[in-house]
Amino acid sequence: MLFATTSLAARIERAEARLVSDSARAAERRRPGAGSFAIELAGGVAAFAGAGSPLNKVAGLGFAGALDPRELEAVERAYAAHETPVQVELACLATPEIGAFLTRRGYALVNFENVLGRPLPFEPAAAAAGISVSECSDGDLAGWLDVAIAGFASPDLEGVPSHESFPREALERTMADMSQASGFVRYLARREGQVAGAASMRLFDGIAQLCGAATLPEHRRRGVQGTLLAARLAAATRAGCDVAVVTTQPGSKSQENVQKRGFELLYTRATLVKDS
Repeated sequence: MLFATTSLAARIERAEARLVSDSARAAERRRPGAGSFAIELAGGVAAFAGAGSPLNKVAGLGFAGALDPRELEAVERAYAAHETPVQVELACLATPEIGAFLTRRGYALVNFENVLGRPLPFEPAAAAAGISVSECSDGDLAGWLDVAIAGFASPDLEGVPSHESFPREALERTMADMSQASGFVRYLARREGQVAGAASMRLFDGIAQLCGAATLPEHRRRGVQGTLLAARLAAATRAGCDVAVVTTQPGSKSQENVQKRGFELLYTRATLVKDS
């Protein structure tokens, strides 16, 4: 059993904050002058990567002491300058006083997400017949984006729905920005030689973050998702990681699928939002 100590949660949240900040900095390099930022805040980061980006959020908060109200005010002004709400994703294992402070300040609880994990190393079983997985080169980026975005366009119909939706253009920018983060790897799955699925993973501080996977409709229920997951876990094992994590909506099909493959619920993040 993998037990979620506060120290493990802090490692996972640091990895999440670093991925968000690296991606926001990549956005600034790719689109200079667009106003992207990554501001450190109470052990986490407040990031803005462009209008409508899924990366516009505060991540990793609450594992490095109290939240300074003056620093939060500066972050709120930075988001207000872009007419963007402040969205905080707060782990239930973070400093409890932060949640109470945010609610008194007018932040509303709008959703939850679950963080699941499993220990590594991982010994993969044989891949499903006819399916192969390979790292995605820059030359295959357009194809990878098409499949990955198709997954976002077909959300889980089970469990708690997400409170967010994003236009394709914003998703394309976000995925391209994330791809520039150190340790980020893209994967393509092929079935009988045809592109069938896509996935990604970020390696940081011994944590393998599984950043999403998608299968094209005509290739579903053929073992593509399981093969993509096994390939990433095997790669994380070879890289020396000791934990793999994935984030899902509570009660979703995605959560059910990863739990069938050895992932356990570690903790929940609350999503709190304050309009700018």
